[in-house]
Amino acid sequence: MAEQSLYVDGPAVPALRVETASGRRLLLRQGADPVLFAVQRATHRGLYYARTGRYVSPLPPLRATLARSFRASPEWPARWAHHFTAELRTSPNGPFHQGSWQLLRSLPNWFADVNWPKLLSHDPDRGHLTWFGYGDPVEDARDLLPLRRLSAPNASRVKAYRRQYREGVLPPVLLWWVSGLNSPVVLDGHDRLTAALAEGGRPELLVLTRAMLDGWAGQAVRQRIEAYEQHVRAEEVRGGPLASTRISRASRRLADDLTTLDDAAGLTRAWPLPGGPEAWQRAVYDYAPGWEPGPKD
Repeated sequence: MAEQSLYVDGPAVPALRVETASGRRLLLRQGADPVLFAVQRATHRGLYYARTGRYVSPLPPLRATLARSFRASPEWPARWAHHFTAELRTSPNGPFHQGSWQLLRSLPNWFADVNWPKLLSHDPDRGHLTWFGYGDPVEDARDLLPLRRLSAPNASRVKAYRRQYREGVLPPVLLWWVSGLNSPVVLDGHDRLTAALAEGGRPELLVLTRAMLDGWAGQAVRQRIEAYEQHVRAEEVRGGPLASTRISRASRRLADDLTTLDDAAGLTRAWPLPGGPEAWQRAVYDYAPGWEPGPKD
């Protein structure tokens, strides 16, 4: 369920944005600096990426006193959602641009328990992110992508967050769904992510996404309701002692489908990279020298 839905008036082009060039090339830019290069595989099974080490969080550091005061409230997730969106509205280097947005508690059927520990053991600055895993290295199946190298579990700031995790007051990690990467990225909370994982747990999440287009969402809802109604009519005609059980199961499936649609992430807007593939390659030479994407399969 969305913790917050909002409309943003501007800017027309955000400081943190996705730029694309032909050949399935992507660039995540923050101001003048590229922070991530990526090339999608032609088979749509994943992508190769390179981080540049220049990413900075668009949010100011979170104070421990704020974390403890928020955790004392039963509206804890909603308060953090309001705090994050308020900070992003005024941030000079965040992803907000004109349009409708939402903050979700998670992404439906996305995060697998088996993939969380991989972030501490396998998070290279230049690597591969698999989308389906068939024939790919097991460690490349990760459910989110940090935008900077994660700190060591014994780093001083991480140790402070580990104490907050043990106290039950650790703020959520703020993610941003980037559809061109087919993955959320860590917008704010890299050290909080490390702290939760180092303690053997999982972080609380809030996921920033564009809102689904009303027309698409409405059409998808109507299609599912019509299919459900047809199924119910068929079961009523079929009858028998199990008809009510089958209808009840169909009702639960419909409710799950509608909940998934309500929490679905919209497409991330991207801008054309000025200069196209040649400019993308020049930027790679300047910001990720020596990086060569893997096979173009």
